Amino acid sequence: MRTITSVEDLEDELSCPTEGVFEVLKAVEGDVMVLGAGGKMGPTLARMLRRGMDRLGQKERRVIAVSRFSNELDAVVLLKAGVEVVRCDLMDRAGVTALPEVPNVIYMAGQKFGTSGAPEMTWAMNTVVPAVVMERFPRARMVVFSTGCVYPLARVSGGGSRETDALGPPGEYGNSCVGRERVCEYFSKRNETPMLLFRLSYAIDLRYGVLMDVASKVMRREPVDVTMGYANVIWQGDANARAIQCLGRVASPAVALNVTGMERVSIRELAMGFGERLGERVEVVGEEAEVAWLFDASRSYEWFGPPTVSLDEMIDATVDWCQRGGEVLGKPTHFEVRDGAY
Repeated sequence: MRTITSVEDLEDELSCPTEGVFEVLKAVEGDVMVLGAGGKMGPTLARMLRRGMDRLGQKERRVIAVSRFSNELDAVVLLKAGVEVVRCDLMDRAGVTALPEVPNVIYMAGQKFGTSGAPEMTWAMNTVVPAVVMERFPRARMVVFSTGCVYPLARVSGGGSRETDALGPPGEYGNSCVGRERVCEYFSKRNETPMLLFRLSYAIDLRYGVLMDVASKVMRREPVDVTMGYANVIWQGDANARAIQCLGRVASPAVALNVTGMERVSIRELAMGFGERLGERVEVVGEEAEVAWLFDASRSYEWFGPPTVSLDEMIDATVDWCQRGGEVLGKPTHFEVRDGAY
């Protein structure tokens, strides 16, 4: 990974298509719609699609980004990149019905934070909206973003949660995500919709993510709680690429895929390493628990190979970004939450 010195460099890196993306875009025909494209990950995923198609000479294919676009800059950047922008509130059934017909959909919409204060909205976003979308696109190839939080916490001494494990998370957010998966599985079976459930945990962008969460605490000289002792992470560019590649792996009934890195990040070691490299004294509190959010992503490695960006490269880039005073979104992942209350 090259040195990243600006937000423009970062978003260019996160949207750079891989060889795997080129391969699937050659094999899977038609336009692609990204639903919920205005979040932290959607804009670079849509741009990766556009860049991949353009590089292959597929300029006639459309990439359509759908969102409310509460951040107008996201829409401006996408339009400049050649991505079509459609403003739509996915809670509005009429608006969803009016969306253009497409053969490929990447569904990224959902709600996590604010669940504790308004659980009914989280359940509506994570179960009702998917039903509306699945009814609208019964024949499309469908990659549906989910989360590793559909599993219970896994024993640190084990290999992490696998796709065949029983679901049963703590908290309303995780259970609403199980609800999203069950709703989507129902429509996949009923309508024979080819589908993949993309269980992502945790994507890393230098402006946010588990690594930046820990680095920010170190820089602010705040205690780092290591009760959630370990985590898995993946570079957001690699997560984008895997999501696009999954268009070639959909099936009916729906298939699930864990998407993350295979290496476990020790939060204690991460904090101490950041402290040493950033010249800060680190205060660690708590003791590592016997269970944590840990995932076995071996199936995704078998399908797509290892990610292009290693854990060491992500850590080095995070340190460099911090030393440069790079932009931080101020949206912590709350990976350390153990009761599922967000």
